Amino acid sequence: MQPTPHARMRIGQLASLAGATPDTLRYYERLGLLPRPTRSNGGYRLYEHAALERIALIRKAHALGLTLREVREVLEIASGGRDPCEHVRALLERRLGEIRTRITDLRSLERTLAKALSEAERSAPTRACVCNIIESQPLTRLAPRRGRRRKEER
Repeated sequence: MQPTPHARMRIGQLASLAGATPDTLRYYERLGLLPRPTRSNGGYRLYEHAALERIALIRKAHALGLTLREVREVLEIASGGRDPCEHVRALLERRLGEIRTRITDLRSLERTLAKALSEAERSAPTRACVCNIIESQPLTRLAPRRGRRRKEER
């Protein structure tokens, strides 16, 4: 059941309608992506219908590759009465460049892996310290990582 635009929702109802979890909404609130809701007499968060629209905007921006920090920047620009579209355009252009660089890096890695597997299939196993497939590879200088690091790497 969709709430009327003037009805207030508790966090569970909003999360369900937004396809999110209550923890996600509390996290968005802590980051300043969602305004702090009013509270009921019992202390429950009561969200306006506009919060549902805000969550949709956050998720769409995130799907375009914007970080939550960047989404907050966009929202701050908009709340200051300015049009954030130029800022968004710059963010998306930068992200596209990062993605293109990453694709180039991945294609290079693909060629390296294919070559290593091909050589491993053609050569007889030899005694190595750990693994001949790895040890037979030339040591190349690793380029510094760009952009965000995966959680496992932190």
